Amino acid sequence: MAAQTFETLKLEVEDGVAILTLNRPEKLNAFNTQMMKDMIAAFDVTDADDAIKAVIVTGAGRGFCAGADLSAGAETFDYEARGGEDKAARTREGVQRDGGGLVTLRIYESLKPVIAAVNGPAVGIGVTMQLAMDIRMASTEARFGLVFARRGLNPEAASSWFLPKLVGVQTALEWCYTGRVFPAQEALDRGLVRSLHAPEDLLPAAKALAREIAENTAPVSIAITRQLIWRMAGASHPMEAHRADSRGIQIRGAMADAREGVMSFLEKRPPAFPNKVSSDLPDIWPDWDPPQFR
Repeated sequence: MAAQTFETLKLEVEDGVAILTLNRPEKLNAFNTQMMKDMIAAFDVTDADDAIKAVIVTGAGRGFCAGADLSAGAETFDYEARGGEDKAARTREGVQRDGGGLVTLRIYESLKPVIAAVNGPAVGIGVTMQLAMDIRMASTEARFGLVFARRGLNPEAASSWFLPKLVGVQTALEWCYTGRVFPAQEALDRGLVRSLHAPEDLLPAAKALAREIAENTAPVSIAITRQLIWRMAGASHPMEAHRADSRGIQIRGAMADAREGVMSFLEKRPPAFPNKVSSDLPDIWPDWDPPQFR
């Protein structure tokens, strides 16, 4: 991968795993328009690079993401009043689209699995950006808060779609109604995060999980699996899944990856899957028509 530089992020690759670090530590990695653009661009990079098999998202310093950058004061969320780049970067079809939603929709489309390593406070968009990631691991020092109602706002980043699927309607409403900040243990108990780790153990644990994926599985199969699980979360009937996975099995079963998967198992050796996401990802969704923003 060619060197990539971002104003608000760091992107590094180790052993097939991209580590995307939110990098505004002096502001607890608060989210702004530039971070929105950088995150979308970073996922374009990770999708395009066949050497990257998984993505970890974490924060620099002691925070994961403290939510929106409030330095604009009372006009923080009034992009019409702020104008300039803040307005231009969010306006589509005459409507100022939510920047957090643009990020989560991009993560939703990722072709690589995404692991959140939540190293510290995560509130507002700091929580909701995680919801489109596949696995959330947290430091025991992490804190979470869906604080929108306390700021005179509603939940954003398409979290009303993602959050109830992860924690159920009752918990989603309680957290959003109260807007309180809650500890990592509660996030674990209610299903928001997979596991808790001592601060020094969090990133190594996330890397170990990412390497397990990278070293043992076929990247094209992972890309299809991610599409199947996420897209079917909103399906109206299991027949929709049956149609898609039947096409996938038919196409993938005749590809080199399937032959390698079987023979490496029979020969008791590590697999070396030859197919690439960039060139060999089959279309198992002939009728898929992504909704447009209107």
